[in-house]
Amino acid sequence: MTLDKTPKQPINSRIWSRRVSPRSVAEAIATILIVAGVIMLMQPVSLTLYSYSFTVTLLGTALFVVGSKLPD
Repeated sequence: MTLDKTPKQPINSRIWSRRVSPRSVAEAIATILIVAGVIMLMQPVSLTLYSYSFTVTLLGTALFVVGSKLPD
């Protein structure tokens, strides 16, 4: 006889039942863009990547600012 009254769910359904907030998605994409822009800025190989580095970093920063205002 068990005292645990919680229904038993498979592990997979508990993992996939978590919701992903728009804020966390926007912040993750923004962080990736910022890091990519900085890497593009510091690489010595391609002038084209260097040319777009400021734009990519600026877009990532703007997305982070806007994404931080989204609901959790």
